[in-house]
Amino acid sequence: MIPTELGRVLLVAGGILVLLGLVALLAGRVPFIGRLPGDIVFRGRRFVFYFPLTTMLLVSAIVSFVLWLLTRR
Repeated sequence: MIPTELGRVLLVAGGILVLLGLVALLAGRVPFIGRLPGDIVFRGRRFVFYFPLTTMLLVSAIVSFVLWLLTRR
């Protein structure tokens, strides 16, 4: 790789890591994330199985929309 291309790749990767860190910090403050209708929770005597189906679909739709906005010309 040419050094300028490597620098761009590193900047983009760093920006993505910063955004993921911000999302991780702020995710606990959004009250409905992880508690949407359609999120599956099985509570047993000794375990809890949690599968956030609706939350995953919502996050996927939002990420897809943002990427579509960024890549359209």
